[in-house]
Parts: sequence; structure tokens; C-alpha cells
Amino acid sequence: MINDIKVSRNFKLYELESPDTHEVKIDKRMLSIIQTIRDYFQKPVIITSGYRTKEHNRAVGGVDNSYHTQGKAVDFFIKGIKPKELLRVSEYCGATGLGFYRGRHFIHIDIGKRRSWVKG
Repeated sequence: MINDIKVSRNFKLYELESPDTHEVKIDKRMLSIIQTIRDYFQKPVIITSGYRTKEHNRAVGGVDNSYHTQGKAVDFFIKGIKPKELLRVSEYCGATGLGFYRGRHFIHIDIGKRRSWVKG
């Protein structure tokens, strides 16, 4: 497996890679936040989107200035934990961008400017 390298206690590089090229960029602060969230809940964090190349970001309908393309954003869920609780704990752990898309099973967190949204 490409990128089968441990980058924290519970995460490997491949979990954060852009699926089109296996390229990875991850800000250390973002990695620390998701590890802290994992430690808090004591349950696996399932990352649905970490780093994205600009091409992959366009393909999934991401905005041009997406923090995913800078390694500063992660979309994820934790089985059995409601999005509202994930957002609350994510903010406590240091995430400054907090988003939820109704009808989706994941939340978005980033370390960009402070803001939050619910869409859908």
C-alpha cells in the first residue's frame, strides 16, 4: 500500500492522500486536531476527504480556494456520533472552520478563518 506510514498514534498517511495521485499535504495543526478528536471519542475517525489536488478538488465540486488543497481541511465522521457533537468537539480541539451538509454523513473541519455553516 502506498503511503502506509504512521503520521500519528492513530492515523496513516494514506488516510489523508488525494485519491487521484496519492499525493499528501497535511498541516501539523490539522493532524493534531484530528488526533485529539480521536483521543476524545476513543473511536476511529473515518476520513472521507483529506488533501486534494486541484484537479481532484474540481472533480468533486470543491471551491477554488478550498483548504483541502492546502492540507488544512478534513471531512470525516465517527460511527455512532452525531454531527452536532462532532462539530462541538472539533471546535473545542482547535478547528476554526466548521461545516455540515444535510443529507451527508460527514462534517468538514479546517484551520482557516473562523466560520461555520450548514448547507443542504
